[in-house]
Amino acid sequence: MTTTMDFFTRCLKSAEGLGRFCVPAFLAIVLAYSPAARANEGIAVKDARLELTDDGWQLSADFDIQFTPTLREAVDRGVALYFIIEFEVRQPRWYWLDKKNIAVTRERRIAYAPLTQQYRLSVGNYSQNIKSFAELKHQLSSLRGWAVSGKDSLKPGEKYEASLRMRLDTSLLPKPFQISAVASNDWTLASDWHRWTASP
Repeated sequence: MTTTMDFFTRCLKSAEGLGRFCVPAFLAIVLAYSPAARANEGIAVKDARLELTDDGWQLSADFDIQFTPTLREAVDRGVALYFIIEFEVRQPRWYWLDKKNIAVTRERRIAYAPLTQQYRLSVGNYSQNIKSFAELKHQLSSLRGWAVSGKDSLKPGEKYEASLRMRLDTSLLPKPFQISAVASNDWTLASDWHRWTASP
């Protein structure tokens, strides 16, 4: 099997003109797979808001989701991806373990149907068809009015620590892809915990 390094070596041994062409090509390949190039891949929490409504506490948030080329190709080939949104609210206590007032999760599923040439975003029993991958990513990145708890979960005047993250659940991938996910970072897509102080 020919590797990138084999290709580069043959280029250097070839005519001078070809060598001048191969060096920039090789550098482009190296940079494409460098940590700096992969820094734009992943999930980041851009904004999160916990609001009290007549129906209880609701969470809204915006995420910046950058798919790896492998994940984008998997979606376009019909592989369904499951994203888990995790949200917690704790009350710090110096004299004991923190009290967990809210701990909820929500699953979002994305998939592509080759027959209709449309993407689909599913949240619980609700699904919507989406024409483009760009619009799919936009919808996946936006969370609005998620009812996370009743009014009495948080007390006025108290301080709480809210935490939010989103991650790709590789355990729900088809078995062959689960094996690939273990061996390759191309299947890793998750945000760090985004934390902020909530004061009702």
